[in-house]
Amino acid sequence: MITLYSEPCQYRDGKLFSPVGPDARREATMAYSILLAHNQCADSSQLRLKFDAMASHDITYVGIVQTARTAGLTSFPIPYVLTNCHNSLCAVGGTINEDDHLFGLSAAKKYGGEFVPAHLAVIHQYMRECYAGGGKMILASDSHTRYGPYGTLAIGEGGPELVKQLVGRTYDIAPPQVVAVWLEGAPAPGVGPQDVALALIGAVYRQGFVKNKVLEFIGPGIDALSMDFRNGIDVMTTESTCLSSIWRTDNAVLRELTAFGRARDYVPLAPADGALYDASVVVDLSRIEPMIALPFHPSNVYPISQVNRSAKELLNEIARAAKEQWELPETPDLSHLLDGGRLRVQQGVIAGCSGGMAQNIRAARSILNGAQLGNDAFSLSVYPASQPMMLALTRDGTLADLMASGATVRTAFCGPCFGAGDVPASGSFSIRHTTRNFPNREGSKPGQGQTAYTALMDARSIAATALNGGYLTAATQCAFEERVCDAEFDPSPYRARIYRGFGSPEPVELHFGPNITDWPKMSALPEDLTLTVAAAIYDEVTTTDELIPSGDTSSYRSNPLKLAEYTLSRKDPAYVGRCKALGYGSAVCALRPGDGSAREQAASCQRVLGGIANIALEYATKRYRSNLINWGMLPFIWPDLRQAHPVPGDTFALKGLRSALLAGQTKFEAIWTHAGEASSVTLELPDLTADERDVLLDGCLMNSYAKP
Repeated sequence: MITLYSEPCQYRDGKLFSPVGPDARREATMAYSILLAHNQCADSSQLRLKFDAMASHDITYVGIVQTARTAGLTSFPIPYVLTNCHNSLCAVGGTINEDDHLFGLSAAKKYGGEFVPAHLAVIHQYMRECYAGGGKMILASDSHTRYGPYGTLAIGEGGPELVKQLVGRTYDIAPPQVVAVWLEGAPAPGVGPQDVALALIGAVYRQGFVKNKVLEFIGPGIDALSMDFRNGIDVMTTESTCLSSIWRTDNAVLRELTAFGRARDYVPLAPADGALYDASVVVDLSRIEPMIALPFHPSNVYPISQVNRSAKELLNEIARAAKEQWELPETPDLSHLLDGGRLRVQQGVIAGCSGGMAQNIRAARSILNGAQLGNDAFSLSVYPASQPMMLALTRDGTLADLMASGATVRTAFCGPCFGAGDVPASGSFSIRHTTRNFPNREGSKPGQGQTAYTALMDARSIAATALNGGYLTAATQCAFEERVCDAEFDPSPYRARIYRGFGSPEPVELHFGPNITDWPKMSALPEDLTLTVAAAIYDEVTTTDELIPSGDTSSYRSNPLKLAEYTLSRKDPAYVGRCKALGYGSAVCALRPGDGSAREQAASCQRVLGGIANIALEYATKRYRSNLINWGMLPFIWPDLRQAHPVPGDTFALKGLRSALLAGQTKFEAIWTHAGEASSVTLELPDLTADERDVLLDGCLMNSYAKP
């Protein structure tokens, strides 16, 4: 089904070969043809990139604009799209969400940006429809920023990286490795893009096979995939922890861009002979079967057929994981989810940038084929990803048929992906064609006795499960005709509502509300520093959702002090109190922090509370490490962390830290005090660039940019 090859390989004459020849070169890959075209540095051993366009949603854009203002922002130098697809429906906070939206509109006017009002589109569908194109690079403050099938190298990062672009700086990375993803064969009827994506994530995630690398999709199997199918795979590559992705383009891309009114943005892309790949992944699409990612991670992947054979045993594993993840006093009893030995679920959701695409929704309609969902517990919600898409699905009767079957149809919204929409009942099981199933990402609050369980599946198998009364069912067990057609795009909803002001700033004032506040002042790094551990987490991976919860807290994203009150609230409720008692110098110890969202608040909230460092074995993603640095947080590595097992209250005293960092040192002696005993340990800051070192010395990116 999926085979991993760790040795380098070379592309020639439409095939991959290993070992590589003397003419093999990374510059012949599609990825490097784009990276080098955007590099502002003459030395190709260091990439300093400028992007063609950027995007943010309403959880992040207020903080980005506020940060850029401190650096003297006068106008947006490239197209910058502000979408409103994340906290648009959150109920918490009264008027403050709409205050954020009016701030975004005023910023688009003042600095010459683009503003997409709530319910018109989710961020990534809008960028697919209006910006993605061959040879481009797009940066967005959302981790699922992937537009590879259009020939666009897109990257999701924390807000400070967007600030750098807004004030004329660059996105700086070492040249990444490139992994060939060779697709062959064609998917069986009933197999959808989420099935392929989950199989790929399950194969590569745990061993870090593609971490911080670029995935380059090539091979004859691409020809068998529609654009919606390609996009559905591509957007989920974020969950593999890769840096970005790019696909070979063809006439299917040209037809879609033509439908969007942007045929000029089509560029034929393919690797050149001699293209060097650092590793490869071979995917036989014909052998992929319907998959499910069980709680609590997209990599916890099983064939649906296996879950149906072993439901009791797998539910017991979920229950044990829930007890550990949520630190419950006892293991939950999930036997109520079994009916006659089969898993019976209570909710289905098809939504967002991965699930809410036209082909997925039409396939769900074909599978249901007029059948009624019934009036028991199972419910089905469908969220088309944009208003033009919703218009097309309305005109062809798809949405009418789904509603007649009992499904509820909603406007474009990302909420079900992060716990702000369709929150299931306590103790229930939800199956979703969305992007993530992290703990609490469905909206439950275990600290208040509310627990729910979310699994990821393809829209086709969700519809098959709905057809079967909520009993987990693979779509390959259904006879249906899948409609594959080119995009039907009517831009009328966009023309009627979207503000487009790039290149034409207006002399207006920013609209502020009671919840929109400036960042507090942050001090420069001192010469000597004593770190006090305020939280110690020994899960194998700590997600950004655990560092700063998503869901109802989203309403406070524009208020750094108020949002900081939620830091680690679901993982370590005592953390905020410990930080406040310390005032300055707290640290979080975690084995691999930072998997998941690009939200900078996972780092900035720690900094607002006086945090100054993380101590880890490694960082789960490049973007979280960048967020730490940009907020003046030292991203220490300590190889002995697991064995040493520091606890809250432990201290690490570092003498002469500032001078040592200024001198370019990467290893720092610290006196670790644990249980009253002191010992010398070595903390490391590997791979720091000169610019990153300066940001740490200044205390944060804002301080660096505010210097005369």
